[in-house]
Amino acid sequence: MTVTTKTAFRTTNAPQPAGPYSQAIEANGFVYTAGFGPQDPATGAVADSVGEQTRQVLRNIQAILAERGLTLDDCVKTTVHLADLADFAAFNEAYQEFFSEPYPVRTTVGSQLANILVEIDVVAAVPEGR
Repeated sequence: MTVTTKTAFRTTNAPQPAGPYSQAIEANGFVYTAGFGPQDPATGAVADSVGEQTRQVLRNIQAILAERGLTLDDCVKTTVHLADLADFAAFNEAYQEFFSEPYPVRTTVGSQLANILVEIDVVAAVPEGR
């Protein structure tokens, strides 16, 4: 029988969980993040545009990955929730600023979000020896 070891980690450089969940969990060579919203962790402010919200979400994700010595280049999968799929082009333009080829696989869905325009979670592979 294989035992899965999972380790939670957190940072104050990203929004804190609003419920009983971890910011990120490492298990079996992968890091799984919670869905992050666009709140600035220092001020709680949320930008108005989907592009600026996307940039802040990805900065929040960068902060939690950095706690494990990872970057967005280590991401293999992203899941994106947009409040309005009509915002896809503006979201995608901002998203592309943060990733390089080979891009992680991505699922983008329309979701009912609470007073935000975008939420993203990622799966990152932990390189051997790290």
